[in-house]
Amino acid sequence: MNPILNPYSPGAGTPPPELAGRAELREKVRVAIGRIQIGNSAKSVLMVGLRGVGKTVLLDRMRQDAQASGIYALKIEASEDRSLPALLVPQLRLILLKLSAIESAKEFAIRGLRALAGFAKALKVKYKDIEVSLDFEPEPGLADNGDLEGDLAVLLEQVGLAAQSAQTAVAMFIDELQYVKQAELAALITALHRCAQAKLPVTLIGAGLPQLLARAADAKSYSERLFDFPMIGPLSLADASLAIARPAEELQVVFLPEAIEEIYQDTEGYPYFLQMWSKYTWDVATASPISREDVKRARFLTEADLDESFFKTRFERCTPSERRYLRAMASLGAGPHRSGDIAAVLGRTVNVLGMLRSSLMNKGMVWSPSHGDTAFTVPLFDQFMLRVMPGDNWQEV
Repeated sequence: MNPILNPYSPGAGTPPPELAGRAELREKVRVAIGRIQIGNSAKSVLMVGLRGVGKTVLLDRMRQDAQASGIYALKIEASEDRSLPALLVPQLRLILLKLSAIESAKEFAIRGLRALAGFAKALKVKYKDIEVSLDFEPEPGLADNGDLEGDLAVLLEQVGLAAQSAQTAVAMFIDELQYVKQAELAALITALHRCAQAKLPVTLIGAGLPQLLARAADAKSYSERLFDFPMIGPLSLADASLAIARPAEELQVVFLPEAIEEIYQDTEGYPYFLQMWSKYTWDVATASPISREDVKRARFLTEADLDESFFKTRFERCTPSERRYLRAMASLGAGPHRSGDIAAVLGRTVNVLGMLRSSLMNKGMVWSPSHGDTAFTVPLFDQFMLRVMPGDNWQEV
């Protein structure tokens, strides 16, 4: 098979040639944004799911859908080392500048830019990473108290008033929301709540790891009434077949059903892994139709690439003690596992290992599906841990 024509695109946030199985959720978000645009109520959406389920790709496609319908959208990827205000301020400035060019929204947009100036100046000392060009002087008393929760609410209100005057909406698309600090997440939820109460067209479409559910609830108890939390999981066999077969068919190449079933079994239906397995299967196949034997021959290459490019980067962020904890989990299988069972493998007590588990949760390596349970946030990570720390003496390494 010609590798130049290979249609599959494994990568961080790289859109696949066929976005299968997500149409229903895309439509739900489209309707929600359309409702707030005309003054009707609709919940913001926080998508949660493991690594490799395609949250980033889906979030970006939703953003493109929104922009195509005339919605003002900002795109942010939260990180562990930057504050939420630092990420929001430049993006909100661009939106307000665009709205200020619309005659019906000009007055509100300019006042929004004044609020932005006051917001940035008041919080610059606290959040030293805020950098933004100021287009107008601050208006005294407008979003400049230095209190993030109150000031962000006032700022988003001004953004909402400008969007409302322009008969449009502002949608914030924020990825990796689990990295937003608790106080900043609480401030964002408060601001969205204020906008929802005033029926202002501002909404959040976010994505994060499953622990985002608990973090949002801890930040504000009413978050469950403000957001929908759809769980993004692996694809069904039918949707996975579509994601694999359709791009190939457009190039007059056929994947035999047995080959698709083999890929599905290896990947458990996770979109990123589907792309990776399909890519290498295409490369090793010599002709169409592509068979189960081609998939088997590609397995070693696929796992080697995943180990080096996907799993290893996460593994290397962990301390030796954290790695042993993850290896103990892997020895029990894919999970989730009771914390007591993991502790027993390590010959320790649950209380002694509590801080280690919390550290892994903060790094986004594990999460707790229910009280006392621990699971990997990365699919197939148990298999990687068995490969990278083989044998029986891993506790001594």
